[in-house]
Amino acid sequence: MNAGTAKPALAANIVEQSNAPLAAALQEDYETLGRQLQRRGIDIEAITAAVQAFGVAIPSWGVGTGGTRFARFPGPGEPRDIFDKLDDCAVIQRLCGATPTVSLHIPWDRTSDYRELREYAASRGLGFDAVNSNTFQDQPGQQHSYKFGSLTHTDPAVRALAIEHNLDCIRIGRELGSRALTLWIADGANFPGQQHLARAFERYLDSAAEIYAALPDDWRLLLEHKLYEPAFYATVLQDWGSSLLAAQTLGRKAFCLVDLGHHAPNVNIEMIVARLIHARRLGGFHFNDSKYGDDDLDAGSIDPYRLFLVFNELVDADGRRVPELRPAYMLDQSHNVTDPIESLMTSAVELTRAYAQALLVDRDALAHHQQVNDALMATQTLKKAFTTDVSPILASARLRGDAAIDPIGAYRASGYRTTVARLRPAAGSARSGIV
Repeated sequence: MNAGTAKPALAANIVEQSNAPLAAALQEDYETLGRQLQRRGIDIEAITAAVQAFGVAIPSWGVGTGGTRFARFPGPGEPRDIFDKLDDCAVIQRLCGATPTVSLHIPWDRTSDYRELREYAASRGLGFDAVNSNTFQDQPGQQHSYKFGSLTHTDPAVRALAIEHNLDCIRIGRELGSRALTLWIADGANFPGQQHLARAFERYLDSAAEIYAALPDDWRLLLEHKLYEPAFYATVLQDWGSSLLAAQTLGRKAFCLVDLGHHAPNVNIEMIVARLIHARRLGGFHFNDSKYGDDDLDAGSIDPYRLFLVFNELVDADGRRVPELRPAYMLDQSHNVTDPIESLMTSAVELTRAYAQALLVDRDALAHHQQVNDALMATQTLKKAFTTDVSPILASARLRGDAAIDPIGAYRASGYRTTVARLRPAAGSARSGIV
């Protein structure tokens, strides 16, 4: 840790100052919405309580400026280490109240004392979500290269290196209090014939089995699939079917993770969610949005209706009390032209919005319309919930949790970015590559 270095923090009363001029209007809007929902047989207080209990993890890498394949343009006051990242994550949690945990990426977030890191996070009101391994890029001094794969490499020595890295991530996660390991690999092929497609998948299963065997009893292994990139011809774990097959092969602690950007355009993601729920293998989400591919845009910025439809499936399954349904939620975005803190807060709000809207769906009416094959009324039932402005519910939930009615407004009024820009000098010039 940067011992002795001044650590930035929000002013103690910034939330109260920000909320004071907004509270009366919010109360009026909340009461008005409450009366509207009451006519629909909905208790606004129950929805607000559910929203208050909702939480999504912040990725440690998300508070830094993202990159493209061509260049990276660092922003002012970027975090220099994991402790700086936690400071920024604490600001997000303080203002929006829906991001109580942080997901680390190893080796980017290595430190010499993980007990100290856990205590530091706790002092800022944060815990730790799943840990993420990195076998998609070589590290300085690495003995073997992942250029042609990691867990599926033809060389057993490379596979052993990748396996050991994941075992190290489990050890780190146990010290931090995490209970899941997210496994994503970039392995695949860019040319037909480059890779034996069947044997590569078999090597993946063999390697993953060694990692799986090291999991504590109360842990989960979250298998993340991706259609393409950087392997554009054939990715080893390319879709939810391969992910499900792998999870079922590995055992009861292996689950599938859905990243909203890791699919072909126009794929019905909510149906994938429904199928994984049916298989009892839905492990979690990496939330973002996309226009063309794996764009990693802010959640809900392009297709908020799809986000709502995903949560509609989750709320429906929860109402049916589907066993083993406790998905992990994390934001996974790349911020190239915005302040990462602002984008992450905006995305967290959009997730709570989609969740609240899904809670408004009249399940009995929807079931009836589906049973009698009334397509128009079925879809209108969903649209009625989606078009309801639940902003007063979200803001009230934040207010009751001592967070900000207007997170972006409070953040900008705080001057936090200006403060960290002064305390964290730029590390260097822009560099190329995906971050």
